[in-house]
Amino acid sequence: MTTAPRGDDGRLRTPDGFRGVFRTDASACAVYSESAGIARTIPDAVAVPVDADDVVTLVRWAAEHHVPLVPRGSASSMANGAVGHGVALDLSRLDWIGEVQGETAFVSCGPGALRNSVNAAAGLHGLRFPVDPSSGAFCTMGGMVAANAAGTRTVKLGATRAWVRGLDCVFSDGSRAWVRRGEPRPKVPALRAFHTDVSRDAAERGASLAHVGVRKESSGYALADYARTGDVMDILIGSEGTLAIFVGIELGLAPLPVASLSMLASFPTLEGAVQAAGRAAQFGASAVELLDRTFLEVVRAEAARLAIPEATEAVLLIEAEGDTHAAADTLALRLVDACRASGAGQVVMAPDAATAERIWHIRHAASPILNALDPHLSSMQLIEDGAVPPARFPDYVRGVRAALDRHRVRGVIFGHAGDAHAHVNALIDVRDADWKARTRALLDDVTGLVALLGGTLAAEHGDGRLRTPLLFRVWDARAVALFARVKLAFDPEGILNPGVKVPGAGDDPLASIKYDPSLPPLPAAARAALDHVVGEKAWASYRLGLLAHE
Repeated sequence: MTTAPRGDDGRLRTPDGFRGVFRTDASACAVYSESAGIARTIPDAVAVPVDADDVVTLVRWAAEHHVPLVPRGSASSMANGAVGHGVALDLSRLDWIGEVQGETAFVSCGPGALRNSVNAAAGLHGLRFPVDPSSGAFCTMGGMVAANAAGTRTVKLGATRAWVRGLDCVFSDGSRAWVRRGEPRPKVPALRAFHTDVSRDAAERGASLAHVGVRKESSGYALADYARTGDVMDILIGSEGTLAIFVGIELGLAPLPVASLSMLASFPTLEGAVQAAGRAAQFGASAVELLDRTFLEVVRAEAARLAIPEATEAVLLIEAEGDTHAAADTLALRLVDACRASGAGQVVMAPDAATAERIWHIRHAASPILNALDPHLSSMQLIEDGAVPPARFPDYVRGVRAALDRHRVRGVIFGHAGDAHAHVNALIDVRDADWKARTRALLDDVTGLVALLGGTLAAEHGDGRLRTPLLFRVWDARAVALFARVKLAFDPEGILNPGVKVPGAGDDPLASIKYDPSLPPLPAAARAALDHVVGEKAWASYRLGLLAHE
């Protein structure tokens, strides 16, 4: 290991043999300093490889000179895993999509391929990639695999892990190999070290290191899944760029449903809505989404158009899919009965596609409305990914409401009720003198609530640098120690996304909040580009291409 080569100006020099873009100027680094999360961290350089061989070149250089690499795609993640010190590694240009294999329901793609682009290619063959996050129009497949992303239909069809068949990996020493389910372990040092040093303990202890009853998990390394399958793929998926960099992905696909029906059920109690959500999941609903009263207050006009009663405590949006129209109809009737048996005050069935679209539009109406509420309110995603055992879900939602009230923070709660998983948008006025203290206290309170209820802080968005420092609060010491051993086996020099998955001494989840008015301003071109990304939801845009002088 040698010191990284730098010029007279102290900036990193372009690695020998690297054919892509490598920039160290202030604007380039600044435009990679933020993601959809709350953090700002300005990297030392930006690298945009042209292909997988370029990634190998960069990783070998980083290993030789001990330079941290922070892989990212569209940076739409909210856990701050896509921003960090070192070199921002932009994989978005590796966006190829292979030929869809209809007979075997299979497709391969690059890490920069957009989820909806992959899904559109599959649709031409009567197939789909069934994991459907709300960010599907702009999130990359590499990011989805890295976080074990989920979405609306996970309640029936599972998260990303269930659909990944193979990964083309570049490991921390620059070695490269395909890892595929059910195939022999490739002979590369990282996998040999994991097999020799960690795999036995992971297999023997992994099953006991889980959040019992939690239906969705993207926190830590997937030790429980590995204990069940013995397949190292389960460790790699959800590893957030800390164990290997993915330069190719092989995916399984599912048949498109023949028919689907949507409904909206209004409940006077949160408990009734949660009970109905559990029943809907058991019956096989393909989507079960909850809108808490905090959400309905924000989208009041949309709620009025759908005639949601004013006394409603929670709403469920439910979808029934079927292989035939008759099967979808039968399931939908069962779901209506389940809602009414759980105390629904109103159940509206969509009679046509236009009505179904209006019903689901309400789920996505909050963001633009939140942005227009008050220009001084910043929507901070700091407690936005908690999941608990289903029986404790009402306690979680009420606990989050109480924490928001206690710390004088307005918030909006919604999420995937079938999986007892809630998203929270905390709206904070950074003009208040005590906003930092209240933000920190809110994060602390909700972290304690999740731990008390036996839940996870990261159901589908990953730990990132936001939640990694809090892992000791929700995982026992044995689990965190085993996470560290996994990381050490794969990345002994600690160059792959350091600070994610394995807590470091003194790490602060709220160290540099991008909304903080006391932070030095970014260069004007970078600030304009980042504001455009947020305002237009242009997360898939090539960041360097957005700079005014490009």
